[in-house]
Amino acid sequence: MSFSDPVTFIILAVVGAVAGFLNVLAGGGSALTIPLMIFLGYDATVANGSNRIAIQVEALSAVAAFKKQKHSDFPMSLKLSLMTLPGGILGAFYAVKIDDALFTKILAVVMVLIIITLMFPKAELVEHAKNHKWKNWLSWPVMFAVGFYGGFIQAGVGFVIMSVLLHLYNMDLVKINMHKVFIVMVFTVPAVIMFIWTDNVDWFAAVALSVGMVFGTWVAVKMAIEKGEKLVRIVLGVSLLIIAGKLFLM
Repeated sequence: MSFSDPVTFIILAVVGAVAGFLNVLAGGGSALTIPLMIFLGYDATVANGSNRIAIQVEALSAVAAFKKQKHSDFPMSLKLSLMTLPGGILGAFYAVKIDDALFTKILAVVMVLIIITLMFPKAELVEHAKNHKWKNWLSWPVMFAVGFYGGFIQAGVGFVIMSVLLHLYNMDLVKINMHKVFIVMVFTVPAVIMFIWTDNVDWFAAVALSVGMVFGTWVAVKMAIEKGEKLVRIVLGVSLLIIAGKLFLM
């Protein structure tokens, strides 16, 4: 199969739309797009780099979509994003060298840990976040780690951000998603620069994925706002279970 034929473009765009939908409501879209590109014959590093371009476009689109739906808090989003940026820059230096086997195992463990946190009633989590005496001190190192993970591995970072913001800040899941896409938009920039600089981007694949992700993103934002936190929690839980199971079997 040629990397430039219409069938490949359509396949990548369709899967990109599904990934974009999942990334906004929960996370884990890259667990679909990267394996697909590898299956189609792309080098793993090129697949990762091309996916980062699409993630950047998707994040920009999601921020614009939330803004259009009158759901935005740019000062808070910017503050959270800047807390992750140093980690994102550091993680980007290692992004082109990650071992595939290590990547899947780390991601699987992260998925399981987040599933465990979702089993606790939200009221208890919020109360814990409000009363945590180390909350302010923990925010900076934890957000730095989030940025590093996002710059280094990226796949599954949406789950990590949602878990962190749920535990450290008093937010509902719709608001968390609103901040999440802005955070991803910011800390993905260093990784995008790194992959382009090292010539690890296939622009045909990146454009095809981007087209699909933009479509999936706008649908997801509209549904998240209309259906509220209940829908986000359902999609999040199902996505985590499926992806964690898949990764443990690899």
